[in-house]
Amino acid sequence: MAKSAAKKKREKLVREGRRNPEQSRSPFAGTDMSTRKTKTKNETLYRIKHKNHSLDEDHDGSFLLFIYF
Repeated sequence: MAKSAAKKKREKLVREGRRNPEQSRSPFAGTDMSTRKTKTKNETLYRIKHKNHSLDEDHDGSFLLFIYF
């Protein structure tokens, strides 16, 4: 297999006694830290079921108006 130009440059730097740039990389550079998970059918239905509901449970949309003469 052929070596890439970047790998050749890194090896040359190491041969000359310089620091290898690979050592400066973060240990998390090559990892994918996000987890991908599709929603289940129940999660999707639950989200749609409560989509237009208010977050305040005491508020049911009704009101009381007193008119005093």
